[in-house]
Amino acid sequence: MKKSDVSRQPSYFDTYINKVDDIELSEAFAQSITELDAIDLDKFHQLGDQVYAPGKWTIRDIIQHLADCERVFCYRALSVGRGDTTPLPSFDENIFAENTGANTRPLEDVLAEFRLVRQGSIALFKTFDEAALRRTGQMSRYVLPVLAVAYIIVGHQRHHFDIIAERYLPLLNKG
Repeated sequence: MKKSDVSRQPSYFDTYINKVDDIELSEAFAQSITELDAIDLDKFHQLGDQVYAPGKWTIRDIIQHLADCERVFCYRALSVGRGDTTPLPSFDENIFAENTGANTRPLEDVLAEFRLVRQGSIALFKTFDEAALRRTGQMSRYVLPVLAVAYIIVGHQRHHFDIIAERYLPLLNKG
């Protein structure tokens, strides 16, 4: 199925979903792995714990945020995809970020964890047939189809990688 097959796309998630081309889900996930593998570790190491503004997350915080959010979204997709109609709660990504300890871990460890989470997500979404991908459920304040969750996951990564490119990498040229 492609992004254009998403039957319901709440505007809150447009930022992420619209970052992904109208391609098959398997291709979207494959592209996300390619983008993850293309990270320039030397530049990320040079950035260290720099942030572009006070109160913003470090690179390791961002990568951990991606992994944590993906886990939450996969749980939501699993619940709805398997037919559970229980409304699923929201979560506070800032509380998660404050409690990860990402900045005490080597960058390579945080990236390896994220890669494993992504591989798990790919495996999960392969288990869903078309009916499961079209199934909708209450996820926080939104009713979403499982297919939308997959494109949110891929687009969320792209969104944060764009922020890194636009706001963090230019820090290397200063001073």
